[in-house]
Amino acid sequence: MSVRPLVDRLDGARVVVCAGPGGVGKTTTAAALGLALAGRGRRVAVVTIDPARRLADALGLGTLANDPERVDPGRMAALGVAPPGELWACMLDPQRTFDGLIDELSPDPETRERVLTNPLYRQISGAAGGSHEFTAVARLHDLVADPRFDVVVLDTPPSRNALDFLDAPDRIAGFLEGRAVQALLGQGRTGFAARLARRGTGLALSALQRLTGVDVVRDLATFFEALGPLTDGFSARAVAVRAILRDEGTRFVVVSGPGPIPAAEAVFFREHLREVGMPFTGLVVNRVETVPPGSADRDGTAVRAELQGVLGEALASKVGRTWDEHRERAARDAVAVAGLARVVGDPRPAIVAALDGEVFDLPALAAVRDLLVASGR
Repeated sequence: MSVRPLVDRLDGARVVVCAGPGGVGKTTTAAALGLALAGRGRRVAVVTIDPARRLADALGLGTLANDPERVDPGRMAALGVAPPGELWACMLDPQRTFDGLIDELSPDPETRERVLTNPLYRQISGAAGGSHEFTAVARLHDLVADPRFDVVVLDTPPSRNALDFLDAPDRIAGFLEGRAVQALLGQGRTGFAARLARRGTGLALSALQRLTGVDVVRDLATFFEALGPLTDGFSARAVAVRAILRDEGTRFVVVSGPGPIPAAEAVFFREHLREVGMPFTGLVVNRVETVPPGSADRDGTAVRAELQGVLGEALASKVGRTWDEHRERAARDAVAVAGLARVVGDPRPAIVAALDGEVFDLPALAAVRDLLVASGR
């Protein structure tokens, strides 16, 4: 049974998750896949939850906001993307996403204000390390439900952190449904404070209040009291995203480089997908050294002989040695890619050759797209 090229395997996708180690061109791959899907008539939203702001540069947008911004249709047309194809992009802003979620789920303006102005909430929602995964779950839920988009392409943090995002729906649902949290939510402000005091915590918190001027008991009690009416909405989103990540319309693309360290990270992520039952679609290997077709057997001696009449013996010899070194790297990368593809289970990975420069604008991104589309054909 033949295996289709990677981009063809994304036909019909509703969500494409690009994950892998850092420094292998994962963000560029996500944007290039989005561009390829837009070229097939899809309305695509590319979103990054990586704090690094490389996606805007690759799309020529300058900056990215929490709300998706459309790439200029005229510039897209120059790259062969015609309506109905569209490309949009955004970058996760945890604070704005959190605030928007509170605003949407609050049953009334009073509850909304109690949560948004609570000091504990401001600390939690502003802590990027603790809120990225939670808000990414909320953002994915909203983008998938947005009728403007046919497909959402997610660029995730490096693989070990990407696992936090993949596991977040289960952790959030489990946390909110846990007996400990339910007990706290059911205490009310007075009951919560009394419970803390009965357990001998009140003295320590009182001392902390005198030192910091912060009424920890009051803030905690107010926070849990205000959070109560919102927990069903939080939990429902977590459950919905858990279903999205396991849906047949979701495709996971593992992005790697040919080196041993990124390859090991890619294998680690692939194994996690297998363990949790999430759908693996294919492998992209970036920055692979290659030689032109039919040139693998052409060695440095032949190159020197061809060039010495034009460049002179010394310079032609240097070019010949450089060519031999390049051939060796290409052969080594070919072996590494074949081994990685075998381990992760993709007999037809997308291979993107090493480019001369960085991908910093739409034409360069289109070049990566063309390599992804052509790979394996």
